[in-house]
Amino acid sequence: MAGGVISSSNTKAYPGELTRKVLITCLVAACGGLIFGYDIGISGGVTSMTPFLKEFFPDVYKKQLEVKDSSNQYCKFNSATLTMFTSSLYLAALLASCVASYVTKAWGRKISMLTGGITFCVGALLNGAAVSVWMLIVGRILLGIGIGFANQSVPLYLSEVAPYKWRGACNVLFQLSITIGILVANAVNYGFAQIKGGWGWRLSLGGAIVPAIIFIIGSLTLADTPNSLIQRGKLEEAKERLLKIRGVDNVDEEFNDLVEASEQSKRIESPWLNLLKRKYRPQVFFAIIIPFFQQLTGMNVFMFYAPVLFKTMGFGDNASLLSALITGAVNSLATLVSISLVDKFGRRFWFLEGGLQMLVMQVVITIAIGYKFGINGNPGELESWYSILVVLAICIYIAGFAWSWGPLGWLVPSEIFPLEIRSSAQSVTVGVNMIFTFFIAQIFLQMLCALRFGLFIFFLCWVVVMTIVIYLYLPETKGIPIEEMAGIWKEHWYWKRFVPVGDVEMGEVKDTNKDEGC
Repeated sequence: MAGGVISSSNTKAYPGELTRKVLITCLVAACGGLIFGYDIGISGGVTSMTPFLKEFFPDVYKKQLEVKDSSNQYCKFNSATLTMFTSSLYLAALLASCVASYVTKAWGRKISMLTGGITFCVGALLNGAAVSVWMLIVGRILLGIGIGFANQSVPLYLSEVAPYKWRGACNVLFQLSITIGILVANAVNYGFAQIKGGWGWRLSLGGAIVPAIIFIIGSLTLADTPNSLIQRGKLEEAKERLLKIRGVDNVDEEFNDLVEASEQSKRIESPWLNLLKRKYRPQVFFAIIIPFFQQLTGMNVFMFYAPVLFKTMGFGDNASLLSALITGAVNSLATLVSISLVDKFGRRFWFLEGGLQMLVMQVVITIAIGYKFGINGNPGELESWYSILVVLAICIYIAGFAWSWGPLGWLVPSEIFPLEIRSSAQSVTVGVNMIFTFFIAQIFLQMLCALRFGLFIFFLCWVVVMTIVIYLYLPETKGIPIEEMAGIWKEHWYWKRFVPVGDVEMGEVKDTNKDEGC
């Protein structure tokens, strides 16, 4: 069968349930998503606020006035400087994720999370106090460094702490935290936009310090994962930690497998170079392709620029912020569906269902905007029922993403890597995610101006491609212990040709050291 749904009947069943301690630990760690989500939600709302534009981007403000009576509404926000304000964060996050890989491996997941929270906190303060564009950009870069560290370490932490039967639900807490951050940011923007005097944008940007402090405090209370402790030679502490989080009296089998995996990882001196090895081809493929497709769904267009997009479509200032608030609420609620059912129906089911749902809604959105706006982007007076139709279609589209490609884009890459390349491979996932997040954020307004409603056709085509790729090439990872994940590739119709078995695999590890002169 295409996609090769693998049975987990031959994998080990380690003891351990979802204890209260594990749940609290995962909830605290998942708070790292708050800083990412808050920033995604806050930037689009702030860039649609007139006082903010008048102070920092007067050319965009003038362009808005010029196009009010113009025939083309698609180009009213087109500004390279404005998009650099949004996208600079993601370029910084890309570079930071590479450094975070070494920190996460050498000093542990906890230190990496704490570093991310502190850096984000400083960036939030600088943005809230900004009096010039350079302060905004530097603040955004610091926010990006914080996000790079958090996104590199939190998904790993969640996958390593959670019992394998609940790994999906626990990992999706990270995505839920992102959606809550987006929702809170949209609510903050809507509320602060009403402040007289036009300084509400400062509270919106500076408010990022709140999720940052929550994340910092949470990081200080966490103990590191057994995997990380073993990797750093703290075996007794690792076993005690494993006993606590599993809530059972005997964890010898899982502990011994973790130690064995760690010993194998120590034979590899250069995990970055080892990512190029043939036997890691399946994992590296998905480390690249999943975040690549995740950004080309078009979802971040709605999250980054929701208020800008709704304002472009003829909604007023407050109406555009309210519409963004509604879509943010849908995003959070739909993520709860994924938490409840991802370990029941599996990863492939939600990837495919979400892809089909997004595809249908992309068609509806394209037709609705194309029919009303046409090539010239002049909708005239938007009837209320038509506005409701557009927002409803966008909400259904967002729900499809929120219970599929949103959470699974972080879950699947974090659970498929063997320990020896886990930290560096997670950096690849974060790096690709940030490259294309930067790409979409940087060129969206220019693409909207050039392609008009055809921009939504562009994203629609990518949704078709990514759904087909998942159907053909992704095996099911539900219910498989993280250290037993290698078996799914050996049974897959396509990937089995790349993955060695038994002694051949061990031989390749030894040869690796010889090849790299270690």
